[in-house]
Amino acid sequence: MISNNEEFISQLADKYGRNRESLLPILHEVVDQLQYVNEESMVNIAKELDISAADVYGTASFYAFIGTHEQGKHVIRVCQTIVCDMKHKEDIVDAITELIGIKPGETTHDGKFSLYYTNCLGACHKGPAMLINDEPYAELTPEKVKNILVSYMKK
Repeated sequence: MISNNEEFISQLADKYGRNRESLLPILHEVVDQLQYVNEESMVNIAKELDISAADVYGTASFYAFIGTHEQGKHVIRVCQTIVCDMKHKEDIVDAITELIGIKPGETTHDGKFSLYYTNCLGACHKGPAMLINDEPYAELTPEKVKNILVSYMKK
């Protein structure tokens, strides 16, 4: 965990540079540490890169994989492309919702899971697909999803 956000961001700027092109790598490292980019981090990044906090927020909020609010330990992203839709992605979302009790855009009360829709995961030929943290899952069925989630509940 980061004890001094300002110092951490300064170290990242030392590592990646203090120009606009450094923004994404810095954002990714902050997400790796905090699970999301909080307001304090955005302000400190803006100072280090000499850009506006609005620019940092605009970039962070544009990318689905860079959260701008607290998320669960396990972030579930379900592909929402038309191909996954045609392959019954809603059955997958219903199975997730039934098992962990949240709808897309929500986080469980215990902070263990967050559920989101996301654009293409690059597995349309094997849809429906989802990503849990950095782990892809494809050719999903409601039963397969339940088995996968039960294993994450134990972590």
